[in-house]
Amino acid sequence: MTRRLLAALLLVLTAGTACASTGQGASGGQDGQASGRVTLRVGDQKAGSQALLKAAGLLDGTSYAITWSQFTSGPPLLEAVNAGAVDIGGVGNTPPVFAAASGSKIKIVAAYRQSAKGSAILVPTGSAITSTAQLKGKKIAVAKGSSAHFHLLAVLKKDGLSFADIQPQYLQPADALAAFSSGTVDAWAIWDPFASQARIEHQARQLVDGQGVVNGLGFQVAAPAALGDAGKRAAVGDFLTRLAKARIWAATHLDEWAKVWAQETGLPVEVADAAVANAVATPVVIDDSVVSSEQEIADAFTAEGLIPGTVTFSQFVDDRFNDVVGKAQR
Repeated sequence: MTRRLLAALLLVLTAGTACASTGQGASGGQDGQASGRVTLRVGDQKAGSQALLKAAGLLDGTSYAITWSQFTSGPPLLEAVNAGAVDIGGVGNTPPVFAAASGSKIKIVAAYRQSAKGSAILVPTGSAITSTAQLKGKKIAVAKGSSAHFHLLAVLKKDGLSFADIQPQYLQPADALAAFSSGTVDAWAIWDPFASQARIEHQARQLVDGQGVVNGLGFQVAAPAALGDAGKRAAVGDFLTRLAKARIWAATHLDEWAKVWAQETGLPVEVADAAVANAVATPVVIDDSVVSSEQEIADAFTAEGLIPGTVTFSQFVDDRFNDVVGKAQR
């Protein structure tokens, strides 16, 4: 792939707030009042939820409108939730911890678990680094506050290292890939589909995935103001049910999902095919084990001095939608 084509692809993948509308009657005002109907504003990453719902045939036919905003990673998505620009959006296991630490107005309303193989720490082809212990003193690209941030921290701790032992380069995926491919960083902590893209298009070599070190959890996170509005609250419940059903469908329809994902994002088909298996996610209820696992992540960042103060993760959880898991399985 030419450098120009790669740049165009990355622009598509990492567009900060490109928006689209779907559902019946999506032409109303921002809050749906102009059309007399609710508009649910959904934050997404790489069209992940949008493509999944479309592939599963569950995107249309809602009683409310949906507007989609695409984000480069979880932290800026949750900034939009906190600012009231987005009602709900999907992120990995670490962005809610950083958002909570900064006092953001967020509520975790749904959870899912996926393969930890989708998390990767990569080195360029030909790198002399052959083990994670050799990351000491190296420049490592990572998106601050992302799931990759905790993956990197966990891997370092496993080798008796800390963030003080490396030179973290806090970069969003597009900038990180440019730095990685040009050799200005020694390694890159990243997630799929970017990890698959780097392996396929740049022959990146994987040092380690997330198995045994990350919990594989992801979340849908809502704005408290949206949950306080009866119309939007009902829309959130329906949206979460549809999304859970789509996740169950995807586990046995990888090819169909990958095809739509590639179409919606501009991902090369071979990248989507490689990434989709690791993107399969099983809906789970937000129970004590989920909260405890996330509390461990928060405590690890606090101990490392990477977030201010302490976080009580349970204070940012709203489990009223746990029943969507059962609805999706019926």
